[in-house]
Amino acid sequence: MFEENGKTIENALSKVKNLLETKKSDLSIIALTGSGISKGSGIPTFRGADGLWKNYNALDLATPQAFRNNPKLVWEWYSWRIDLILGKEPNPAHIAITTLQRKELLKWIITQNVDNLHQRAGSTNILKIHGDIFHAWCQKCGESVELKTTPKTPPFCSCGNFLRPGVIWFGESLDRNVISKAYEILTTNCDILLVIGTSGLVYPVADFPFIAKSNDALVIEFNLERTPITQFADFSIFGKAEETLPLFVEGLFPSDK
Repeated sequence: MFEENGKTIENALSKVKNLLETKKSDLSIIALTGSGISKGSGIPTFRGADGLWKNYNALDLATPQAFRNNPKLVWEWYSWRIDLILGKEPNPAHIAITTLQRKELLKWIITQNVDNLHQRAGSTNILKIHGDIFHAWCQKCGESVELKTTPKTPPFCSCGNFLRPGVIWFGESLDRNVISKAYEILTTNCDILLVIGTSGLVYPVADFPFIAKSNDALVIEFNLERTPITQFADFSIFGKAEETLPLFVEGLFPSDK
């Protein structure tokens, strides 16, 4: 696997360097990230066997109905998740993305993650498809607030209604403005798409690599194993993102070592 990855990384780097030579400062790299990139920081993947909390299934708590039935229980779970995230640090994969951004090659991060590890790694231009666990908003008046500390009890809005976690729940529609922006980026401003730690199973995000590919972008996948994306990716690099992505970025800038 190591030798195979080494050859794949070498071939991918060769292609990227050719594009960089051709486009120079106009080259636009986009990163599409999923839970696999944060797993390297010790944050459980949502659907994994480690995605259970107490005696509850996470899939049963992340719904509007669960919040209506028991906001205290839902906020207890989200507070647990916030504390968990605050106890972790960005890993080398997050740092590698920030490096690409500081080199002015990576223009946008489109993420399925609701944690703040990209921000804490120093990245900007982050499009959050599934929301932000560090925000809460009111379903009655629409007020949105940033959570500075972990809520110990369900937080209230100034209008007297419960604030709810600022994430997209099962059964809810994604923000149209966010999705429209993602489509715009992928169709008009993407020469290379780095697909990092996403399963390729959750729509509409599962279509994003295909959209980029159909608009002549080079698609490079970083994942633990084959996914539905692998069949049409130009290169698929298998292994832990915190190990493979830094190798790739270091290969682009060997003089920085």
